[in-house]
Amino acid sequence: MKLLEGKVALVTGAARGIGKAIALKFASEGANVAFTDLAIDENAEQTIKEIEALGVKVKGYASNAADFNETKQVVDQIHSDFGRIDILVNNAGITRDGLLMRMSEQQFDLVINVNLKSAFNFIHACTPIMMRQKSGSIINMSSVVGVSGNAGQVNYSASKAGMIGMAKSVAKELGSRGVRANCVAPGFIITEMTGQLSDQVKEEWAKQIPLRRGGTPEDVANVCTFLASDMSSYVTGQVIPCCGGMNM
Repeated sequence: MKLLEGKVALVTGAARGIGKAIALKFASEGANVAFTDLAIDENAEQTIKEIEALGVKVKGYASNAADFNETKQVVDQIHSDFGRIDILVNNAGITRDGLLMRMSEQQFDLVINVNLKSAFNFIHACTPIMMRQKSGSIINMSSVVGVSGNAGQVNYSASKAGMIGMAKSVAKELGSRGVRANCVAPGFIITEMTGQLSDQVKEEWAKQIPLRRGGTPEDVANVCTFLASDMSSYVTGQVIPCCGGMNM
């Protein structure tokens, strides 16, 4: 039997990158997958096709994760379409990097809203469903910079640190109802975003990583699969780094 057979997973921001890798991995382990993104564009349609090829139910939903009311509506629709929600992965996120003194209020607020408030929105909407089920796994996508900070990323670091505090608090609030909450903290992951960096920058990053390479979206998806499955049934309120030893 596959690790996630019969479960329904909701992954935010899954049209591409790490979110897509998570959705595909969950599907390969038998989960039916609902995912959201700002628009169901060509990337999202391609993700749907790839998941459908794995023989599970899948549907993409256009949703602004930072909007509280819109999130409630889309979660209600997903619950109606799929009948349950067993796994929530709060993956939606953006960056607007810059030094603190040059960072605008808009840049700060946008990152906090998209990265952190969106997680609150989805957890708030999914909690009643999971409590009635007396089971559920919530996974917040944090970052090594949410643990250690990083110059030029005050807004992003704050949002990812908030994801950790949120997951730990949710774990304490909902543990008695059988609902778990954990964080994954990726390090330097090779995606479209990091792929735009020069070879020299990537080489410098690799020197800081004991495993001497950047991670892949699939590396992150594997950690998420563990947290989503019953293999981690006694794991909650934890932060699992996926960084090749970068953040020791």
